[in-house]
Amino acid sequence: MPEINQDYRKFLDPSVVSRLNSLELKAHLVVEGFIAGLHKSPYHGFSAEFSEHRPYMQGDVLKNIDWKAYAKTERFYVKQFEEETNLISHIIVDVSRSMDFSYNNSIKKLEYASILAASLMYLMIKQQDSVGLALYSDKIEALMPPKSNRAYLITLLKTLATSKPSSKTCTAECLNLLAEKVKKRGLIIIISDFFDDINSVLTALRHFRYKKNEVIVFQVLDPLERSFAFGRDAVFKDLETDDEIVAQPYQIQNAYQQAMNDYIQNIKQECVNSGIEYNLTDTSTPFDKALLSYFKKRGRLH
Repeated sequence: MPEINQDYRKFLDPSVVSRLNSLELKAHLVVEGFIAGLHKSPYHGFSAEFSEHRPYMQGDVLKNIDWKAYAKTERFYVKQFEEETNLISHIIVDVSRSMDFSYNNSIKKLEYASILAASLMYLMIKQQDSVGLALYSDKIEALMPPKSNRAYLITLLKTLATSKPSSKTCTAECLNLLAEKVKKRGLIIIISDFFDDINSVLTALRHFRYKKNEVIVFQVLDPLERSFAFGRDAVFKDLETDDEIVAQPYQIQNAYQQAMNDYIQNIKQECVNSGIEYNLTDTSTPFDKALLSYFKKRGRLH
């Protein structure tokens, strides 16, 4: 096993993690790298919360204080046992064909989304939280209810690892359907490029909020989808319809960037207005940024 404490940064780098063999190993190293990084950041001491501990509260049994954790962090933590499930979460991943894009040998959006989802699931079950998984394209491809059993993590990871990009995107329709299927309110995490009718998507996101869920959105894009810096004549092919168009990217780059920025800002602002936490990430972004966003959100739910 690599020396996590010394090399933790590389296990947060998508280009490094994507070369590992199994999704379980990828998730393990991303989470361990993230925890190691917390020791070297302003969030030093929080990493104890990612094992089997929670902060000591008045009235807790003193014998459950972990003195080793105190020696490392100078903060009191109590050991948390299997029956203490604090949070119910659903992770929803877009597996439509638009997520199959990458440029110049970069990691594909779906692989990035899968590693992020796997890392979040690994982290949640490590904390004894319950987590479920949903995959969608133009229909619900998989739907697995939340559980906190650690053996369940393997089943979740296998389902995610074997998912293939398929069909067109019907984000709004699928999210509305999933919102109706979530019976107990909790935390909803949605990972997608959101290449769909944005007004319909935003209405679907609000559906989760209407049912009293907390929502985190991760919009995953390839860097070229934001910059459009192709620099030469090119043939563009729609991954979902196979339609093709010949274009000169350098002639429309500025207009494209402005349209994309407007699109992103619209999503972000409407999410903020609806109490939804929005995160824009591209496939070159280290995974700790996304995990820290989840960590902060989880902290506010207690």
